[in-house]
Amino acid sequence: METNRTFGSSGIDVSALGFGCWAIGGEWSSPDGQPLGWGKVDDEESVRAIHRALDLGVTFFDTADTYGTGHSERVLGRALGKRRADVVVATKWGNVFDERTRTSLGQDDSVEHVREALTASLARLGTDHVDLYQLHLSDADPDRAAQLRDVCEELVGEGLIRAYAWSTDDPARAAVFAEGAHCAAVQHALNVFQDAPEMLALCEESDLASINRSPLAMGLLAGKRQGPLEAGDIRSTPPEWLPGFTAGTGADSDWLSRVDAIREILTSGGRTLAQGALGWIWARSPRTVPIPGFRSVAQAEQNAGALAKGPLTAAQLAEIDRVLGR
Repeated sequence: METNRTFGSSGIDVSALGFGCWAIGGEWSSPDGQPLGWGKVDDEESVRAIHRALDLGVTFFDTADTYGTGHSERVLGRALGKRRADVVVATKWGNVFDERTRTSLGQDDSVEHVREALTASLARLGTDHVDLYQLHLSDADPDRAAQLRDVCEELVGEGLIRAYAWSTDDPARAAVFAEGAHCAAVQHALNVFQDAPEMLALCEESDLASINRSPLAMGLLAGKRQGPLEAGDIRSTPPEWLPGFTAGTGADSDWLSRVDAIREILTSGGRTLAQGALGWIWARSPRTVPIPGFRSVAQAEQNAGALAKGPLTAAQLAEIDRVLGR
């Protein structure tokens, strides 16, 4: 497998595997107390895990200003330190929050907010530019998005960002950003259970990278049995958009049975379940860059180990479709 990817025509090269930095942001919540993080986190372990990922060839890290209400950006910035020039950093804007109370306060899709949010992110990350700046409002109005795209073009001209993208699961919305000269990617959900053929087709047509969130289905494909989850974990009281989990009990039994049905295929060739799930994504398109989350050195090592295993075969993809009744 080609272990590098280029973001569209941007000239930005990354490892075929990126690391998602939502979980290392730690605990934060909505104003009504709904957890929005993945539970408690050990910052020193997060830093060690990032260093281990770098040593194993991972050069792409994806975060957002709202993860841990700024905390994820701060931890990532501290971990990268003098190695910032060796990596590609992506972050996102569009949500507003209170760092002091670690509370999400809503959204801001205004043109003015883009520059304010970027300035704050640069300070937390300890850098003078962001490689990929992403709109974090998946269902933003397309006309407003066109204005935000134009602001991103200005930021590219000023050297504050190198390229931009939209984090959305709607191909029609992604196409609005794709009209911009320096739009290099779209971030969208993609995993064995949630395919996205229309979005992958758009990436091919518009020469965009496909950055894949939820590649391990929020942990269902990570390989460990999910029992009841800690109170600060978003999966303990899952919002409507989060499939596969039931409030109070952890993973949904129907979803676990689907995991079991394809376990043997995914774990072929000495892969772990997670490595097989990442291999499925690479087999779907050479433009894909999955970004599994992590909270420990062990998780970093398992995820990075998928690079050596590479993609599944076309026959294995077809067999998974057959087993899942697709």
